[in-house]
Amino acid sequence: MASTVFFTDLSANYQGNLLTKLGRLMEAAGVKDVVKERDLAAVKLHFGEMGNTAYIRPVFLRKVVEVLKGLGAVPFLTDANTVYAGTRSDAPHHLETAIHNGFAYSVVGAPIIIADGLRGKSDVAVEINQKRFREVYVAAEIARADALVSVAHFKGHELAGFGGAIKNVGMGAASRRGKLAQHSTVSPKVKKKTCVGCGECVKNCAQQAISLKEKKAVIDGDKCVGCGECIVVCPTGSVQIQWNQSGAIFLENMVEYTLGVLKGKEDKSLFVNFVTDVSPGCDCFPYNDAPIVRDIGIFASRDPVAIDQACADMVNREGALEGARMKKNRNPGEDKFRGIYPSVEWEIQLEYAQQLGLGSRDYTIEKL
Repeated sequence: MASTVFFTDLSANYQGNLLTKLGRLMEAAGVKDVVKERDLAAVKLHFGEMGNTAYIRPVFLRKVVEVLKGLGAVPFLTDANTVYAGTRSDAPHHLETAIHNGFAYSVVGAPIIIADGLRGKSDVAVEINQKRFREVYVAAEIARADALVSVAHFKGHELAGFGGAIKNVGMGAASRRGKLAQHSTVSPKVKKKTCVGCGECVKNCAQQAISLKEKKAVIDGDKCVGCGECIVVCPTGSVQIQWNQSGAIFLENMVEYTLGVLKGKEDKSLFVNFVTDVSPGCDCFPYNDAPIVRDIGIFASRDPVAIDQACADMVNREGALEGARMKKNRNPGEDKFRGIYPSVEWEIQLEYAQQLGLGSRDYTIEKL
């Protein structure tokens, strides 16, 4: 059965600016059925890494907040800490980055809560009993929220082909150990050439899985629980993720995490995708390359599969912009994501999500 995806382009006039259109889009997509009075509503977004400028403008999040407050809900902006060492790997730096990028309370009208706590260890184990995972680790404050509004920047992604609603929820709402589990089946590795034997990883390992041998860190894989703390605290970047998952397995892992995040919130979730500044890579990079296609518009749906399928189709109908990274598939109708990442079978995330009952790849577009 086809799902409805609501869409507005970026045209505006005196009768309706783009912020007004965003409010109408959320209303048409059924936000009143998702969010009720006094609901603690998690607005899941990506605040952008320091130096990145492609993330969604904070003024749009202010409108989302206004809509939710108008329904009597209590919204908060949220994301979970990263598994890599960057400007969002712990809550204080994450908050600093969010405010630096414009998401201060005075701008958006809602507080920011980093959902997996100070060091990314606050999570809830959610049982899903699927092919890849028996349980998944969801950032605690997203798991405990009454409702979820995903506001995703739709763009290319080096591992998933593209990142939209499914990635924003499945990868973005996982705690640090949940993110690491999606990327790797083994414990982190130590780059011996750059390890200086400072002992920071040893001091910060709660499982006592790390020791120093001949002034180099050594990780005991039997004791390691995959929290990723050692990756973040290493001052020389010598502790690294072992990227050992195949593309297909990674995508299935991400989808199963989406299933876990949405468990219990199947009727309490709304998805909004911004197909603007469609950068070829994730907003996790401290930069963003030139957009691959023109700004298309904003989409909203109760179905995360349908909205991502619709956004991917709309991007692929476009011709590539001058200066876009891809060297092939530049013409209208050609696969732009494979033009950038030829080996990534991005359809897998949509096929598997449909198989798990998260939504439908069949959709109808209703333009406002």
